[in-house]
Amino acid sequence: MLESLDLTIVWAFVIAFAVFAYIVMDGFDLGIGILFPAFRPGEERDTAMNSVAPVWDGNETWLVLGGGGLFAAFPLAYAVLLPALYVPIIAMLLGLIFRGVAFEFRWRDPGHRAFWDLAFTGGSVVAALSQGIALGAMLQGVAVEGRAYAGGWWDWLSPFSILVGLALVCGYALLGATWLVMRTVGPLQDRARSLSVALGVATILAIALVSAVTPFLEGKYWQRWFAMPSVLLTAQVPLLVAVASVLFFRSLARGGERAPFLIALGLFLLSFIGLGISIYPDVVPGRISIWDAASPHSSQMFMLVGASVLIPIILAYTAYSYWVFRGKVDSTGYH
Repeated sequence: MLESLDLTIVWAFVIAFAVFAYIVMDGFDLGIGILFPAFRPGEERDTAMNSVAPVWDGNETWLVLGGGGLFAAFPLAYAVLLPALYVPIIAMLLGLIFRGVAFEFRWRDPGHRAFWDLAFTGGSVVAALSQGIALGAMLQGVAVEGRAYAGGWWDWLSPFSILVGLALVCGYALLGATWLVMRTVGPLQDRARSLSVALGVATILAIALVSAVTPFLEGKYWQRWFAMPSVLLTAQVPLLVAVASVLFFRSLARGGERAPFLIALGLFLLSFIGLGISIYPDVVPGRISIWDAASPHSSQMFMLVGASVLIPIILAYTAYSYWVFRGKVDSTGYH
């Protein structure tokens, strides 16, 4: 039975799950960094930082799993995509380093807290923007000859990749704002609620704009979205985005605390599903399918044994940490 199982599809879903888990768990703390200048120095910034302090440190586990899984399960795709995206990937890693260092040092070096706050914001913006640019560059197409990247050093840079980068910055900022609505009280919560309204509008417009442009980038994208009878299913995605958008603003207007964050995550999930519709079954869109890029069946099976043990463990300790730190937070910590 295991020999007849298409492990290539299994690994495609494992990597997709790891990437989405990273978006969910690291998106809102990147968003808080992006929004940091909008908060007053002192209590508001301390409270915002405390809201993610217990959970932010392990989020890159999912990024490592996604990147490492791509290298191990789809080595050809890794060999093509990495040189195509060297610049945004390196920029993302540097941004994450700056953010991590600033997170720790703003508490330990209060004399230079303004500098570390700036580094926290800069690192968060650079990391989010780079992730979006890398996604946009992948979607717009990567030049491939034989089994190697055939493009130039700056092929990743285009109006579309910048658009996707800005859209992801808006989306992460929305997650950060709605996280603070859920976790804080008082003036900071009110400020976060106001930001959530503006960022909700910006994010939904960005989703609409990226969605409108994407089908024209590649003939296969258009087919997967609009060919009959598949259009009867794919049309449900923008419909659900519209429904989620209405529910999002209604929950904010009614004073909801948890619902705006959960609905914002729902918007990310729908966008992720839309991305899957556009590129599946390719791993290098329009160029290399998951089966063409896959490692041998024996290698995939060996890795799957390890992943089937490690992923539940990671999920368990992550869920436990969120359960322990599930209350409201202020400048002194969780209560």
